[in-house]
Amino acid sequence: MPQYRIVPLRQCPDLAGPAAEWFAAKWGIPIAEYRASIDASLQAPDRVPQWYLALDGGCIAAGAGLIENDFHDRPDLAPNLCALFVQPPHRGRGLARQLLDHIRSDAAQMGVDRLYLVTDHTDFYERCGWQFLTTVHDESGQPERMYTAPCPPPAGKEAAP
Repeated sequence: MPQYRIVPLRQCPDLAGPAAEWFAAKWGIPIAEYRASIDASLQAPDRVPQWYLALDGGCIAAGAGLIENDFHDRPDLAPNLCALFVQPPHRGRGLARQLLDHIRSDAAQMGVDRLYLVTDHTDFYERCGWQFLTTVHDESGQPERMYTAPCPPPAGKEAAP
């Protein structure tokens, strides 16, 4: 079984270009949009946006981002986990859960206490500790399910009441 290494792109700026290409190929959003968001993460390593890769050796096995708003009508429900994708050969090994947990922990280090995401994959996220919160609407007015999960406080710090 592969040993995955999860890295925030802010720690591996040399992967910014390949990561933008990879995300664009998976989600059909222009490379330039991913590159702009990734570049913003490199300029502000302690704030949103942030981007993450799970590497199997030198290959991208999975990735996800943390952005303010994932194209929905509830800007108050932020930040949003987005663009989670696991390459088919790496599925069924717990990698997505590992990546989700890593991002929640990293967000907590930045002072974020809760994350949100929009998805139609209900059972998967619920098994990973996310809870359905509400219905939001995408840019075309279509309803989407919004989930939320707390970010664990950094070791040695108590969660706020």
